[in-house]
Amino acid sequence: MHAVILAGGKGVRLRPYTTALPKPLMPIGDSHSILQIVLEQLASCGFTSVTLAINHLGPLIRAFVGDGSEWGLTIDYVEEEKPLNTVGPLFGLKDSLPDEFLVMNGDVLTDLDYGHLLRTHADSGAAVTVATSERVHRIDFGVLDNADGRITGFREKPSLTYSVSMGVYGMSRKTIAPYPAGQPFGFDQLVLDLLAKNEHAAIYPFEGFWLDIGRPEDYDEANRNFAELKPILLRERIVVPPTPEAILSPKPDAVTGEPV
Repeated sequence: MHAVILAGGKGVRLRPYTTALPKPLMPIGDSHSILQIVLEQLASCGFTSVTLAINHLGPLIRAFVGDGSEWGLTIDYVEEEKPLNTVGPLFGLKDSLPDEFLVMNGDVLTDLDYGHLLRTHADSGAAVTVATSERVHRIDFGVLDNADGRITGFREKPSLTYSVSMGVYGMSRKTIAPYPAGQPFGFDQLVLDLLAKNEHAAIYPFEGFWLDIGRPEDYDEANRNFAELKPILLRERIVVPPTPEAILSPKPDAVTGEPV
């Protein structure tokens, strides 16, 4: 499985932190960066290769990540000569991407199973599958329903529940095929395009932990709670030992197929 990580943004909302470090390399806890956590998660979910789309302070990301061997991954890079927004970097990769692949922002902390998302997307036949999280927003005022100048209902400080994009997507190569390389393009534009064409755009509802490191208060929260978050975000892989029967059973010869 292959993933594209969008790691080229300037992280404007996290300044002044991001004047010296690209946002994906911001430290979380004492021994991990955001990007390191993401790469470890991808490897544990069965991904074998990653493309990093870089721009702002890209050489620092290259120096830190290297070829990906530290995580058992094969990692290559695409460097934006100009900002291409959230989907534009994919357009120049069309010839090298598999039919189905994962796309994600480089500043996401979640315990989402990335592999299951991508497999679900591939099985669905959707043009894109968006991982979503529910958010509740409370209105601090009394809300009046009205029609023709008359009050038809009243709700005191109601709560609104809505689904938001987590910045993680299952994507198909055929979805980005019509778009020329080098064109700045946002994910919002892509979704509106797909809806206008009556294409199948799916959601992947997720109820677990998700935090978008977009604001200083989000970053502070992640660091403050990392001791509790670490076992959730960096679960150890469970290795199931072979049974005695499996160890003792004869193995087939590689050439003849006969037990040896």
